[in-house]
Amino acid sequence: MKKGAAYTGRLPNGCVLCEKGAKLVLFVTGKCARRCVYCPISHQKKGKDVFFANEMRIERASQAVKEAKLMDALGTGITGGDPLISLDRTVNAIRTLRKAFGDDHHIHLYTSVADPRSIRRVARAGLDEIRFHPPTGMWKRLPRSGFSGAVGVARKHGMSVGLEVPAVPGHEDGLRAVIAFANEEGLDFVNLNELEFSETNWRALTRLGMGTRDDISSGVAGSEELAMGFLREEHPTPLHYCSSAFKDGVQLRRRITRRGRNVRRPHEILTEDGTLLKGVVETDRPVQVMRMLTRDYEVPPELLWRDTEKSRLEVAPWVLEEIASELELETFLVEEYPTADRLEVERMPLRRR
Repeated sequence: MKKGAAYTGRLPNGCVLCEKGAKLVLFVTGKCARRCVYCPISHQKKGKDVFFANEMRIERASQAVKEAKLMDALGTGITGGDPLISLDRTVNAIRTLRKAFGDDHHIHLYTSVADPRSIRRVARAGLDEIRFHPPTGMWKRLPRSGFSGAVGVARKHGMSVGLEVPAVPGHEDGLRAVIAFANEEGLDFVNLNELEFSETNWRALTRLGMGTRDDISSGVAGSEELAMGFLREEHPTPLHYCSSAFKDGVQLRRRITRRGRNVRRPHEILTEDGTLLKGVVETDRPVQVMRMLTRDYEVPPELLWRDTEKSRLEVAPWVLEEIASELELETFLVEEYPTADRLEVERMPLRRR
């Protein structure tokens, strides 16, 4: 696959849609009963009872439906924290998505909870695929843990069942035990993710003697080699290695491009990277400047946009490049993600008179 990702057998359905960028990311809660040292969740979410649909903070599941429509989502990945910690919210979200999009909308969920009652509830709500995430301390004793029973309950209710864990250097024996458990239970897949540094785990990983694999990657050195070693072996269970570069360079890029096609305004250009390019005039008098551009430069109104949230005037970039040198104003070419938070990627000043 692209960006160093690879698989054997066949990809889980959830991963197929992720590769297309067609999965809504539904972050149900930042709360989790585990304390995994490698947890990469941001300070904004970690340990907090917050609800997000992609990059948009939401309060209700109906808002997730709106975000899913904006990106033409074909499915949803429910994550956290641990979604089963906030069981009622998760069940309601599954039911709401199922009602809005029907049975063809594929829904998968990540959890480290092995409670049969919780698994039955999400299954009855309409969950298609469950990915168990046992902590490292359990990897070598999975057959004697509650996960064996949890797998049985999930399979009984017709869900696709797999394991998803990070490829942690120094834990080769544990990972081998995880794959052996999947082989014995006849699971549908095992996903091995590249271990990554993040703003919340880098201190802990550094204390463990870990470093990045190169100067431009957040991936942990040795994680990819460890995972790929298992993929080169013969196992009855399909294995999938997902690299950090694949998440950012393929999944995220394709997901934001899908959204960008639907939210792009006439004055914005959708780039090959899925970002939106626009011209920006920094002014505390946007209405007056808009009138001046329309009157003196005959700029069509549809190529102007007053951004009240960021207190600025946006102009079609090809127009602003032509007239910037004639304006006594701060002007820029700005590149942003087409996400709800409109994260700015790059800003280039244009020459003033």
